[in-house]
Amino acid sequence: MSAPKTNLETEKRRHIGPLIGMAVVVIFAVGLIIYWQFEEAAQGNSPTPDTVVPAESGTNPAAAPVVEE
Repeated sequence: MSAPKTNLETEKRRHIGPLIGMAVVVIFAVGLIIYWQFEEAAQGNSPTPDTVVPAESGTNPAAAPVVEE
């Protein structure tokens, strides 16, 4: 069943305000999420120099060369 009286120009005029409002809210929410992610990354834990293990330090047995006789 369709609407009894439809005037597309009137409907466009009535709906433009709410559509713009919803778009502004979505853009604000996406911006807030991006800001939150950057803040979390900036306040994250970074490794300290004494906990970093160099790749060639010899502490990793899997990285040691195999010597065959």
